[in-house]
This record gives sequence, C-alpha cells and structure tokens, in this order.
Amino acid sequence: MEPLHHECGIVMMRLLKPSSFYRKKYSDLMFGLHRLYLMMEKQKNRGQEGAGIAAVRLTANPGEEYMFRDRALGSGAISEIFDGLTDRISKFTPEQLADKRFVSKNCPFLGDLYLGHLRYSAGGTHSISEVHPFLRRNNWRAKNLALCGNFTITNADEVFQEIISNGQHPRNFQSTYFMLEQVGHRLDREVERVFRIAEEKGLKGIEITQYIEDNIDVANVLRTSSHIWDGGYVVGGITGSGESFAIRDPWGIRTAYWYSDNEIIALTSERPALQNALNVSADRIHELKPGQALIINKKGDMRLEQIIEPKANLSCSFERVYFSRGNDLDIYKERKELGRQLVGPVLKAVDGDIDHTVFSFIPNTAEVASFGLVQGFEEYLNGQKLQQIKALGPNPSEKDLERILSRRVRNEKVAWKDIKLRTFITAGESRNALAQHVYDITYGTIEQGIDNLVVIDDSIVRGTTLRESIIGILDRLGPKRIVIVSSSPQVRYPDYYGIDMSSMDHFIAFKAALDLLQERGMWHLVTDVYCKCREQLTKPASERVNCVKEIYAQFTSEEISDKVVELLTPVGCKAEIKIVYQTLDGLHNACPNHLGDWYFSGDFPTPGGTLLVNKAFIEYYEKNYR
Repeated sequence: MEPLHHECGIVMMRLLKPSSFYRKKYSDLMFGLHRLYLMMEKQKNRGQEGAGIAAVRLTANPGEEYMFRDRALGSGAISEIFDGLTDRISKFTPEQLADKRFVSKNCPFLGDLYLGHLRYSAGGTHSISEVHPFLRRNNWRAKNLALCGNFTITNADEVFQEIISNGQHPRNFQSTYFMLEQVGHRLDREVERVFRIAEEKGLKGIEITQYIEDNIDVANVLRTSSHIWDGGYVVGGITGSGESFAIRDPWGIRTAYWYSDNEIIALTSERPALQNALNVSADRIHELKPGQALIINKKGDMRLEQIIEPKANLSCSFERVYFSRGNDLDIYKERKELGRQLVGPVLKAVDGDIDHTVFSFIPNTAEVASFGLVQGFEEYLNGQKLQQIKALGPNPSEKDLERILSRRVRNEKVAWKDIKLRTFITAGESRNALAQHVYDITYGTIEQGIDNLVVIDDSIVRGTTLRESIIGILDRLGPKRIVIVSSSPQVRYPDYYGIDMSSMDHFIAFKAALDLLQERGMWHLVTDVYCKCREQLTKPASERVNCVKEIYAQFTSEEISDKVVELLTPVGCKAEIKIVYQTLDGLHNACPNHLGDWYFSGDFPTPGGTLLVNKAFIEYYEKNYR
C-alpha cells in the first residue's frame, strides 16, 4: 500500500532506584537513557518526521537545572539525539563519572523521569517547534510540565474556546500548544489548591514547597482538562517535581501498554517495545484501559485511576491491519487470520483453480497476512485431497496417491521492494515512468498465459502505487489473471484520530462510487448529500450522522470493486485484473477486540469525527463543483 503518515509513538518511564543501583547491577551509568533509546527505536515505525525526549532529575539542588529536553527532525532523529548524548558523556573519565556532583552538573539527561516521542504529523507540518515533548516552564518545580502525545483532537475549536473563556491567551491554535496550556493551567490550579492547604496547616517557605510536591494530585489535573477532549489520544506528561502520568481516550482508539517492577515503570504505544527493551514476557505487560490514567507520584508510587467514564471499546482496527509492528503476539495472529478470512472470495476469483495459481504478497507489511491466506488454502487443499483419496476406494494405486499428495499451494516471493524515488525526480510523466521500477519481480515463477497470480496487500487507499507501478510490473510475468487482494475492507472515509488522510479525494473507493453515480444518471445525489452535510454543521453533537454514507449506499461492494479495477488497470495491461477486498465481518472475525472500523464503515466513534467527515465532503464538493 501507499505509505501513510500516521499515529505517533510515545514512551514514559520512571526509574525507581538511585542511579548507583543501575550502575552496580547493570554496569551501566546510562541505564535509563539506553532503555529509553531502545523503546523509541522499537517504535520507529510510528514516526519518522522527528523525535524528542525530556528528562527530570529529582536530586537537583536549587540553582541547578532539573528538567531537560532535546529534539531533532528527520528519520535519523533518534540517532542524532542519543549519539549526541553518548558522545558528550563518553568524553568524561571514569573518575569524573563516579563523582555525583560532577555528573549532576555535566550529564544533564541522566535523570529519574523520562518522556520520549516519535512524530508523524497528521497535518503535514514539519518544523522543530512542533516536535514533542512540549515544555511549560515556571520557577515552581511543581508547575513545570513536559507533555507529549499520540493524538488528534477533533473538537479543537471547542477546546480552544474554553481555554480563552477562562482568560488564557494561547500563542498558537495548534492542538498540542493549547493542550499544553490547558493542562498547564489546571496544574497551576492544583498547585494553588495544595498551597492553600499548606498555609492553613501553618507551614512556611520551603515546608510549603515540600508539602505541595508530596501532595499534588495529577488525577485532578486530568479530570478538569480531559473532560472536553473529543478524539483519539494517549497523552503523557512529567512535572518538574516528579509526577508522571499517561491517559488514554475513553473509546480506546489509541493504544498504550505499561509494565512495572521494583526497578522501573514504563509505558509505550506498542507492547513489543516493552518486551524487547526490558526483556519481559507479554503476560507481564498490561494494556491501559479506555479513559484510564497511569499516575506515578514523586515517591515512585504508581496507581491506575479512571479519569473519564469508558465509552464503547472502539480501538483502531487499522492499528492491527497495518500501523503497529507485526511482531506483537496478538497482532501477528490477527494478521494471519485476516489472510485466512479471504480464502473463499479468492477461491472464487481464481475459479477454484488452485493448481494454476501462484500466491504472493506486496512487500513488506502484507507478508504476515499472506501466511494466513496460504495456510487457509493449504487447509482447503488438504480437504480436497482427503475427498479424492476416499473416492479411490479401499485399494488405491501408488500412482494415484502420489498424484493427489503431490498437489501443493504454490507460494512465491514475486515482488521485491527495490528502490526509493529520489527527490530530484520531478512529478509528471517522468516520475510515473520511473515509479514502475520501485518494485522488482522474480522472473520464471509464472507459467505465462496459464497461471493466475494472487498478491495480497494490507489495504488499498489511493491505489496510486498499484496503478503506476505494481500491476504493470506483475503483468510482465505474463499471468492469465492478476488478483489483487486487500486484507482490509474498502477504505471509504477519512480519519481524524491521528492518520494523515483527511480528504475525500484520497480514496479510490470514493472515486469509484462517484464514477458509478455519473454513469447511472444519479449525480443529483452528490448535491443532495452536500446539502445534508451542511445541515449537520449546526446540529447538536448527539444528533450528528454521517451523510457521506449515502454516496456508497447506492452500490454493492462488488460494484465498487469492479469500478476500482477499471480505474487502476494501467493502459496496455494484458492480464485480466480482479480485486478482492476483506469484508467487515472478516475484519471483525480476525480482530474481535478491536472494533474501530470507521475508515471502512463510516461509523465514527466520536461526535467530532462525524462532524469532520461531513466537513470533508463539503470541502470536496465546494472545491470541485462550485
């Protein structure tokens, strides 16, 4: 599939022992930084536009810095940050690094609390000022805040208005900025609440500061901040006085996993990052529940607290299909099952002719689904063999048995990801011609004019790579028929929870539906839907509906698939082309605990998402037809 910019990755980590403990046990002065690096590197798939880290040192004396941040841009951002830190520390002698005061002054990121963030921008903006974590500074340690997240807020206007109605004046409309100000404002109020209690107790000066830092309750901050957020998110933060927290949206759209022992508490966006970095088994890692927060106080005591009432569990199914790394135990099984669910429709697409069909996949994310598809066909073929053997009677000949048992599912690696187009190649015909060479093929795997070729992809969004590169290259092998299989259903709707696909005209399924409306004299429906979408803009959140569904409701999935084939088949292609999509039932059968399917069904989990899909259609219509 075409690479989608999506999601982000976060790490939150708290060391529970003094640095001398890790140095003695693991012979590693940089134990925390090394674990932070590993957890970020193992989630690099989630963001390659930039990375950032923040750290807090609890043992800093007055006059010493205690909160640190470093950020970098580009796909090499993680290495740039950590190489710089390692180079700086490596210049010091063992004697210097054994001196606590020296380390305190010269090794800033050797702390107790850490945040890490990997960024993919849903809005396409790329500057260092927009890379998380964000910082809010103050002379009171408890009022200092570093914040990062994997999120998109779908009611940004509403949140912004609430902030300014409270008297604040954010310097930027970007959601990350005003969320920082919103949470920071509530943190200020929480500090002031505890300050008043301390004064009532008769405490003075430094006693008040210590009381605040020992008794601040981040749960109050989160409750008074997050109640208005509409969207998918996991937001993590650390304060200058030693509080750590992470909160997950009440629909469970975005993912978060945590691990705790007597040495470390850590939270990441993906479970394998914890398994690999900390060498722990999957059963010791827990998923943060919808609407729940993981909170760690200054002393290192951890608790889980329900901040927002959980909604229907609608965790993102696309996370399972494509976005997360496939080495997670459950995701690996689910992707195999996605392939297995497609055996029936693929069998129909090749007219039941297994013996003259070669199976493959489009590198690299569809490989696991291809395992499931092939295993499903092996099970089907074994059933055929069993029936054929039974039909031979009690005394089958060796030749007949050998003929039956020798039948195999033909599985080959046909397509290879070969090159990446360089930036000096311009758009237009030159780029399209060269795009055909992004993939290479394995010659000799297909019997020309006789074999079908089945290739599975994880999804078909825009279809650009299929049309400009893959189908044409596969056609060179000379198959009788090429069957493109999508392990996910037709992508029909934009996403507003962190993935960079928010325009209606991104989707080949949408273009296919419009072409069908035009062909069948039903174009008036486009204007009707536009008018209905405009009506939705003034309706209360509880009454909003996705009017764009009416565009697709006129046709069967098969009719849209057939039109997609027409749109994606390149000129001069000799093979017959078919496209097979996963069904919604097949998706849910494979991923029964992850029912967030709005990309495919249009059933957005939040009122903000429903509002924005109607706005997207309005923008599309007004740009193209007014």
